[in-house]
Amino acid sequence: MSQVNGSLRRAIWIGTLSVLLLVLSAGCSGAKNAPDQNNGVSQSANQAANEGANKEEPAAGGTFVYGRPASVTSFDLHNQITANNAFAIDKVFESLVAFDSKGKIVDWLAKSHSISEDGLTYTFELRDGLKFSNGTDVTAEDAVFSLNRHLKVGGPLAIAAKVDSVKAKDNKTLVITLKEPYTPFLSELSNFSNGILPNNFGGVSEEEFFKKPVGTGPFVVEKWDPAGDLTFSKNPNYWQTGKPFIDKLVYKLIEDDSQAINQLKAGEVNAIESLALQNANEIKNGAETKVVTNGSWVTEQLFFNTLDEHFADVHVRRALALALDREGLTKALTFGYAQTANSLLPTTIPYNANDTIKALNFDVTAAKEELAKSKFPNGFTTKLLVASGNSTRAQEAQIIQAAGQAIGIKIEIESVELATFRERFFAYDFSAMLNSGQADSPEANSIIAFQTDPNGFSKSYWTHYTNDDVTKLLYEGQKTPDGNERAKIYSTLLQTLADEVPYIPLYYPEILKGIRSSVDGIVVLPNGSIRFEDVRIGK
Repeated sequence: MSQVNGSLRRAIWIGTLSVLLLVLSAGCSGAKNAPDQNNGVSQSANQAANEGANKEEPAAGGTFVYGRPASVTSFDLHNQITANNAFAIDKVFESLVAFDSKGKIVDWLAKSHSISEDGLTYTFELRDGLKFSNGTDVTAEDAVFSLNRHLKVGGPLAIAAKVDSVKAKDNKTLVITLKEPYTPFLSELSNFSNGILPNNFGGVSEEEFFKKPVGTGPFVVEKWDPAGDLTFSKNPNYWQTGKPFIDKLVYKLIEDDSQAINQLKAGEVNAIESLALQNANEIKNGAETKVVTNGSWVTEQLFFNTLDEHFADVHVRRALALALDREGLTKALTFGYAQTANSLLPTTIPYNANDTIKALNFDVTAAKEELAKSKFPNGFTTKLLVASGNSTRAQEAQIIQAAGQAIGIKIEIESVELATFRERFFAYDFSAMLNSGQADSPEANSIIAFQTDPNGFSKSYWTHYTNDDVTKLLYEGQKTPDGNERAKIYSTLLQTLADEVPYIPLYYPEILKGIRSSVDGIVVLPNGSIRFEDVRIGK
């Protein structure tokens, strides 16, 4: 859901910014890397939904206030990608399958699913008694409409599989047929963008529907200011009986890190979405506050616009990568809540190859030699785009600035407010920028496709990086079944990225949520979102 939290979901903040109390265990190659697709049989969502539940009977009711750095601007699940919207959309719309806090794919609106031996036919059986928030029954035709609309719109999280047909076998049975195998398909169906909405928007226009969306999720939009706060109320027809426990969920806009911390301490909010790593121990040790952590699907990165004359030169990119002490940066800024990155993929994602990648490690002498091979051997002046209000990113920028200066590259830091930051990089109006790549599902392709496909929605995450060999490997990885062969494909692809550095992976941050000590039942997901169904507010 790139985080622009600063991160684009899937990769922005997405983002994302991009979670595990127990992380996925992914080796560097071979069968150990293969994700568990359950061979078509998934655990029940009831187990996943109860991850945060207490054994004692929970106290119901109350309003939960959640501080967030950006407002919700749209509920159109097929046209959105940034975390500010994605993590509100997933409270209203739900998908056939989902992922739990460990990144395991579980049945959700579907009570079961099966995949044919040839990998072409996916059959989903809907749960009994499913209703939308307006009380109408959910049928397979609703799923047909939703997925076909997604196929038609495409959007930033488009369905990449070559779908032959989406049909309702009966009211409870959905059958999706592919033209060719696509290994990430089940995982990608867990994305928020594949949520189920009423057939034909329930008889209203698209514009009207997304102003007052109707879904199967635990919450319903009650009051919404696209430039400010959002209030959800409890969905009285939610399929998980008795949930959510809280009556209302308020997304409160707090754009500044310091203000968010102060409001959390003062009890003005029950939790904050973006907890700067440098503030984690302060909140962890607070008298009335605590920190919930999880390993993430996020990779903090320095991105280069390869349309820029300087960063079109691979030697320039390599020089900066060698000049940057990634390990030192990680230790200085993350306070033990992150791991230095060697690979584009976080270690919580299968096929990450983090232990085998030969990254360009800190070596100033080699950096100067690399720059001497470029078209700009005497250095140059450039700019680094950063979203304001994020203290960690501001410090990252200063460290990168110093690294550039050490080899003759003068880097001017451009700090702009978040909305402008997004507009700028969407328009390729930057030379370099700090952002995060984030997977939206527990699949290597989730990040790799978004950051390496020059013909995709983001044009290689707005870097416009193009390498025909990488593109070929990308498509091979999508079609190859899980196992050793797929691991080799991604290992080769990731090494090429490490050599050509269209972006420099910096570190894999843990996802941190600052919450009041009186809060219980928070379930943090690997993409940075939270399940609020089990949340209770104590005194």
